[in-house]
Amino acid sequence: MAENEEDDYMGDLSHFLPPGASSLPSKTASNKPEVPNKKRKVLNWQERKKLKREQKQIEEDQKTLVNLESAIPESNIGFKMLKQMGYTPGSALGKEGSGRSEPVGLEIRRGRAGIGKEDDKVEKMRKEMEKANRDRRTEEELMETFGSHLKERWKDKRIVSNFHKADAVLAQLENREVVTEKKEEEDVGKDEEEEEEEPITEEYESTEALQSNCPGITEDDH
Repeated sequence: MAENEEDDYMGDLSHFLPPGASSLPSKTASNKPEVPNKKRKVLNWQERKKLKREQKQIEEDQKTLVNLESAIPESNIGFKMLKQMGYTPGSALGKEGSGRSEPVGLEIRRGRAGIGKEDDKVEKMRKEMEKANRDRRTEEELMETFGSHLKERWKDKRIVSNFHKADAVLAQLENREVVTEKKEEEDVGKDEEEEEEEPITEEYESTEALQSNCPGITEDDH
């Protein structure tokens, strides 16, 4: 073949392919779908202005609180006027020194609740504390009522027991047969620490001796 012969254009198929199709990709395509990148939310000018204002307010509040914690220097004009009026640093206000010794604390509020309206979080905490205190008082009252009920119930049983004892003593004095009533079944929740009844160890010879020597009709008298 001669050197000046034209190249066979049919031998090179790249001439018939669209540009870029013949080039192989540098990396093998993955079968996994590509996750689109999350675009950062672009704030409009109103939102940027609001955010900038809130940040500026926070910085101002922090500076104000820091300045409030530090004492006023004696070089301050207002402090000099107070000293001229008789104020002594560290002393309480008032003629007798019974007033405030520390300045009134300030609370910086940026919400729209208004004067006298608590913050939502503070109000929620206060309501929860009040509810806890009410529940505690209610529980104490119930425990006190339950204890009083048990005491009254125990006293009633002691009265019945003392009555049977007195009736037995009277029967011995009158030389009559003692009718013992069937003891009622005690409740399941009876206190196991209840004092055991002491048996009768003393008998009176006559009714007159009983009336003259008996200290009283109640257990406390005996």
